[in-house]
Amino acid sequence: MSSRSPEINLQFQISNLKLFVTLVALFVFSGCGGPRPQAQTAAQQQAQPPTSQQKFERPAGVLRVCADPNNLPFSNERGEGFENKIAELLAGDLHERLEYTWWAQRRGFFRNTLKAGACDVVLGVPSSFELAATTAPYYRSTYVFVYRKGKGLNVHSFDDAVLHDVKVGVQLVGDDGADTPPVHALSARGVINNVRGYTLYGDYRQPNPPARIVEAVAKGEVDVAVAWGPLAGYFAPRQRVPLEVVPVSPQFDLPFLPFVYDISMGVRRGDEDLRQQLEGFLERRRPEIERILDDYGVPRAAAAQVVSASAGVR
Repeated sequence: MSSRSPEINLQFQISNLKLFVTLVALFVFSGCGGPRPQAQTAAQQQAQPPTSQQKFERPAGVLRVCADPNNLPFSNERGEGFENKIAELLAGDLHERLEYTWWAQRRGFFRNTLKAGACDVVLGVPSSFELAATTAPYYRSTYVFVYRKGKGLNVHSFDDAVLHDVKVGVQLVGDDGADTPPVHALSARGVINNVRGYTLYGDYRQPNPPARIVEAVAKGEVDVAVAWGPLAGYFAPRQRVPLEVVPVSPQFDLPFLPFVYDISMGVRRGDEDLRQQLEGFLERRRPEIERILDDYGVPRAAAAQVVSASAGVR
């Protein structure tokens, strides 16, 4: 297991999933590892990391969004993800033309996109993310258990004894196998030898690499998977066998290992005007945003039960 703290690994999980992902107080994108999409925009190819004093002007009438072109249910280059739909709604609300800069969400994503001036907005950013100025959250989601219906399983908690006896799939971050929150929770309970890891990065040559963990349940490779909720909520109904998607309960392990996170939009630090515009959009168009999230099966968590991720990442 990785020696990184649980809070740092939470950050890795959310941004890639958008955890993803996830999913939060999250990711320190420090390198540039991971394969990139084959097609890159001119802005991507020319972008250089800015100095702390460098400022960028937004082009008039254009909403520039950076997103992953191969990361459903969040986004893809065909505009089929729920973040694509929310971006379209946002552009219409602001009366601006939507323009994408595509970049695989790996280490280096924010350095090469938002901070380099290649775009102005990134959707699906953890609310406590320190590499961007974030809006109020527009949804809260949770890790979930995924297992086949009709197999006699009834898993809701990491304390359920059956997890010692079945094959369990978990998500890992990158080639170094960094531990995600479910890995820490299972390890603390001695559930180790029956655990199989699925990297969030996956094989980028295939569609939607993070979906492999849900497909593994449908294929019988594992009996139970623990995945970020938006990912599982979208892909589980699309399998050939019926799957259960059950939120992890309770929503955090003591002393501090949350499984529920606030998700916001992010802009460059100092771009307060744009951040306030996004805040207004989120307030005005809340019903439409909720409908989009419902359409994609995104599980939401109650505000009263959320543990702030920012307390652990400073």
